[in-house]
Amino acid sequence: MEYYVGLDVSLKRTHICVMDGNRRVVWQGVSDTQIEMISARLARWSQQIKLVGLETGSLTPWLYHGLCGHGLPMVCMDARRASDAMKARAEKTDKADACALAEMLASGWYSSVHVKSLDSHRLKALLGARDQLVRVKRQLYGQLRGLLRPFGIKIARRAGAKRFDGDVRAACNREDVLYIAVSALLDTLASVEGQIAGLDKQVRSLAQKRKPCWHLMSVPGIGPITALAFVTTIEDPHRFSSNRCVASYLGLTPKRYQSGERDVSLSISRQGDEMVRHYLYEAANCLLTTVTGASALKSWGLKLVKRCGEKRARVAVARKLAVLLLRLWKEESHFEAQPA
Repeated sequence: MEYYVGLDVSLKRTHICVMDGNRRVVWQGVSDTQIEMISARLARWSQQIKLVGLETGSLTPWLYHGLCGHGLPMVCMDARRASDAMKARAEKTDKADACALAEMLASGWYSSVHVKSLDSHRLKALLGARDQLVRVKRQLYGQLRGLLRPFGIKIARRAGAKRFDGDVRAACNREDVLYIAVSALLDTLASVEGQIAGLDKQVRSLAQKRKPCWHLMSVPGIGPITALAFVTTIEDPHRFSSNRCVASYLGLTPKRYQSGERDVSLSISRQGDEMVRHYLYEAANCLLTTVTGASALKSWGLKLVKRCGEKRARVAVARKLAVLLLRLWKEESHFEAQPA
C-alpha cells in the first residue's frame, strides 16, 4: 500500500495527515516544526510513503531539504493553486488543510515547484540585505530634504554623498535644534553607505568566482549585482524548456483577459522575484541611456521609446534581456553585439 502525506506547516506546529491510495485517512497528528520530530512521526510508514507534500512558504527550503536528507520523497506544492482547492472545502482548519494536501497528492491535482538550494538562499539573503539598505538610504535622503524645506533650504538632487553631507551641515549650523536632528540622520546615512559599500565588495567577489556570471556580465548594462541575482534566482537554466519561459517566470510578460468577444491585454503580471525584475529594468534603462556601444537590442529599444514611451520600452528590453541571459548561460557563451 502506498501512502501520501500532507504537511500543513506553521511557525510552531505542523499538522500531519497520512492517506492511502484510496484517499482514506490512515493517521492524523501534530508535531513541532522540527525536521527530526516530523521524520520520527512518519518513521512507521517510511518504506511505503510515495509522496510528502508541503506548500511554498518561508520555512519550506529548510524543511524540504532537511526531510529529503531523511530519505522522504518530498514535493513542494504551489501555494496559490493549493489555496484555490482548499477554498472549496467546507471547513478551514490546519487539520483539514493537511488532509486536503494529502488528497491533492493522491489525486495528482497539484503543481510542484522548484526549491532552490540553501546556498542560493544564502546569496539571496546577501542581496536582500543590500537591497534593504539601499531603500533605507533613499528614505534618509528624502527625510533630510523634507526636514529642511520648511526653512527654505533646498539641496541639489544630484549632489554626491560628501557634498550632500557638507551642504546640509552648512545650511543649518546656526540652528541648534535643527542641527542636532540633521546630524543624527547624516551619521546614520554615512553608516548605511559604508555597509552598502562593504556588501557591494562581497557581491563583486562572489560574482567573479562564478563562471555563469562571467557570461552574463558580457551583456551591456549587466553588472555583478544583476548577474548574481539572476543566477541565484534561476539556479538551474535547464529547468526551462524554452528560453522565453524565463520572462513569464520573472513576471515580465503582460497579463491577458479573454472572455467571449472581449480580449484585453493588461500590464505585466509582476509575479516571481521582484528584486531580479527591478534589476533587469534598471539594466534596460542603463542600456538605453548610458551604454555608448551600438547593438541591435539597443536600436530596437530606442525605436520602442519613440513608439510606446520610455517605461514600456524599458519593460520590453528587460524581457529581452532575461531571455538573452538565459540563452548565454545555457550556451556558455559571451554576448556579441549584432549590427544595429
